[in-house]
Amino acid sequence: MPKSFTIIAMEKVTLKGQPTAVLGSAPKVGSKAPSITGVDPELKERSLQEFQGKKKIVCFVPSLDTSVCSTSAQTFNKRVSGRPDMALIYCSMDLPFALQRACGSKELYGNVVFLSLFRNPEVAEAFGARLGDGPLKGLCARAVFVLDAHDKVVYHQLVPEITQEPDYEGPLR
Repeated sequence: MPKSFTIIAMEKVTLKGQPTAVLGSAPKVGSKAPSITGVDPELKERSLQEFQGKKKIVCFVPSLDTSVCSTSAQTFNKRVSGRPDMALIYCSMDLPFALQRACGSKELYGNVVFLSLFRNPEVAEAFGARLGDGPLKGLCARAVFVLDAHDKVVYHQLVPEITQEPDYEGPLR
């Protein structure tokens, strides 16, 4: 008999003004970030451990096949260019094949590590960034976390309206 469980929606965001529940609870600033494991566009499993010793900007997005997600990845890519001490990680539920199509340009996305959470959707919930209802149910909300070199959360933004870009200044302070 399958176990039943209840997932609690902790936050709400909007999608074109309509409230949408977000599942899970974001780690608080000052706490250790949950682990992240995802699949890159070449179907290789990757984890947060690969970036030990680096500051990390971790972005959760609904789909990199959309203009807002693509724009935010390009913008952060430009801003971290030339920063070998920093890793830029983009997480979505996109399949690795879609990531490869959407993000193929090294010029636009050279510093970005793209990860599909299709095998590990619990990662988005662990960060309080999985949509729990509405037309995008199951995808990631738009959220930005900054982790220090030891994976401690030093910044967090859950973007209140999914169709809007995140704050670019706060994560880079």
